[in-house]
Amino acid sequence: MRQIQFREALREAMSEEMRRDSSVFLMGEEVALYNGAYKVSQGMLDEFGEDRILDTPIAELGFAGIGVGAAMNGTRPIIEFMTFNFSLVAIDQVINAAAKMLSMSGGQYGVPIVFRGPTGNAGQLAAQHSQNFENWYANCPGLKVVVPSNPYDAKGLLKTAIRDNDPVIFMESEVMYGDKGEVPEEEYLIPIGVANIVRTGTDVTIVSFGKLMKLALQTADEVAKEGISAEVIDLRSVRPIDYATLINSVKKTNRMVIIEEAWPLSSISTDLAYNVQRQAFDYLDAPIIRINSMDVPVPYAPTLLEAVLPNLKRSVAAVKQVLYK
Repeated sequence: MRQIQFREALREAMSEEMRRDSSVFLMGEEVALYNGAYKVSQGMLDEFGEDRILDTPIAELGFAGIGVGAAMNGTRPIIEFMTFNFSLVAIDQVINAAAKMLSMSGGQYGVPIVFRGPTGNAGQLAAQHSQNFENWYANCPGLKVVVPSNPYDAKGLLKTAIRDNDPVIFMESEVMYGDKGEVPEEEYLIPIGVANIVRTGTDVTIVSFGKLMKLALQTADEVAKEGISAEVIDLRSVRPIDYATLINSVKKTNRMVIIEEAWPLSSISTDLAYNVQRQAFDYLDAPIIRINSMDVPVPYAPTLLEAVLPNLKRSVAAVKQVLYK
């Protein structure tokens, strides 16, 4: 099977859906003439023209609102934020308009829109450009929140998101755009809300999503050297969450470690830990451990970044702790 980059998988998903449905368009900063800040939309302006690949000013609130209005009137916009850090400027449109419109209108107006772009830390980008907002958006009813970890999932989930009749938050990572993975040439879709058991195991369940799946798999490899068999689960979406897959895994392994980049308070891992212990308490042989970023603004210095972000040392120690080793 061919291997393509994460950015190419996203581009294929958008292009295929735009060829399939003339109501789909892409709008955001530098998506057209510059081919995208991360070259995700490279070549799309040449194929689809300036009516469907639209450059915007640096005005997230404005073009997010235009997208919501367009979706209410029969189109399927893809709104690209150069980073989800900038989506804070537009969060009123995402939360108070897109997420609530179907309910507020008594079902008269749907908002089939995708808000996509990178999330989380990407190196030395400092406090205002390194934040995770998956848990912020997942807190809001009316939204679906997708965080793919590889090119295959990125393409299949984005195609599904574009066809979805509800607003979807689609979160990527700057440090993953160049990652390569196997992606079939034939069309495929991946349903939102179905987790993926990436690796089976018997001793402990490791759960993560997005780019930290790399750390989850590294952790499983490292503990395997000591004879520990880890089952690794990729959530793929954090609203809805596939609790059934998590519960079934814990019933087998009796232990769980959750790895997430967001701050610890009110994080996705908080909800996972609560729901797993509520639904599978009798199967747990140890308290669930969460690995999050430290509860401080994300620093700039590499040494401080290493101390603040989830890392292999912390995750391996967590696995051993739940196994009382």
